[in-house]
Amino acid sequence: MRGANTYLESIGTTIFTVMSALANEHKSINLGQGFPDTDGPADVVQAAADALKDGRNQYPPMPGVPELRQAVAAANRRFYGLEIDWAKEVTVTSGATEAITACLMAVLNPGDEVVLIEPLYDTYVPVVRMLGAIPRIVRLAPPHWELPRAELAAAFGPKTKAILFNSPMNPCSKVFTAEELGFIAQLVERHDTYAICDEVYEHLIFDGLKHIPLMTFPGMRDRTMRIGSAGKTFSLTGWKVGYVTAGAALTPLVQKAHQNLTFTTAPNLQRAVAIGLGKDDAYFASLARDLQDRRDQLARGLASVGLSVLPTQGTYFITTDFAPLGFNGDDVAFCRHITEHAGVTAIPVTAFYDGPDAPRHYARFAFCKRPEVLDEAISRLRRHFSR
Repeated sequence: MRGANTYLESIGTTIFTVMSALANEHKSINLGQGFPDTDGPADVVQAAADALKDGRNQYPPMPGVPELRQAVAAANRRFYGLEIDWAKEVTVTSGATEAITACLMAVLNPGDEVVLIEPLYDTYVPVVRMLGAIPRIVRLAPPHWELPRAELAAAFGPKTKAILFNSPMNPCSKVFTAEELGFIAQLVERHDTYAICDEVYEHLIFDGLKHIPLMTFPGMRDRTMRIGSAGKTFSLTGWKVGYVTAGAALTPLVQKAHQNLTFTTAPNLQRAVAIGLGKDDAYFASLARDLQDRRDQLARGLASVGLSVLPTQGTYFITTDFAPLGFNGDDVAFCRHITEHAGVTAIPVTAFYDGPDAPRHYARFAFCKRPEVLDEAISRLRRHFSR
């Protein structure tokens, strides 16, 4: 039989699938994959259930139902002061991963270069390469993950078509500062490129920090594609509802990519998410506050076990340095070890690197779980490492 796609054949099974299967095998508490273990707001779930029965279950409009596109535009105005034309500048996608792909497809040609910031979500590099483009990766360094400005500037060149980055950032939980974003905006404008901004954790920010979309900076309004996620905002990750806000010139290209990827998204879920985006400020404040409490709970527990806990400004995740434990092995071995012998699962941070010489003594733990689950995970780790 003829060979298949050689690049896809070269990609291994995602580490999330591998570790989740290992967790199931060993009945381990899975703090690896980032999904809550409780459902999101009951009124949003009920709205989805009700919408299944109202006789509108055929294909919705390809760009998304008007209710949700209007709600996305209203949320942009409410939270960030952005005036968005819902009919011309919003696209609903089947999750943020599809949105990332559609945005890259909208602007990339084979041979174009894309600046990426590492550690990075593991979809970015494969999609860039499948589109025939070339990743130019700039690495942040633990524990504080400051933006290396000279290296970032050097990554931009005559073939650069876009920068794709995530803030708040998975896995390292960094929230980009206004100064860092301003520097990125200057580079984007100077090199006449686009910015694809993965902002799925925009409402999951702690310690009084604020999310600032790059789109709000001078000159960025029509160069930026801003990606949001109902799964993260409403703790309903299985719904796979994402949305792209972009200028009127870019949006038709995003939509052409979308129509050739999934074409549309379940209409009842779209209408329910529209209701969710209209929830009052108390919901969004409580979402961040509750997650911050769980972050603090897990951070204290992991520190008590002997791990070094890195700063966690947003997202679902804590990055830890396990070197203080004296473990003899890399991060993959460590995560397998604690799954098999302590009954707790984490993700090795090297999974978020494409380049060589990635740091090999960090593990990522998800804290978007019930408090009693986090307590049990801490107890298991403490028992194991106190032997």
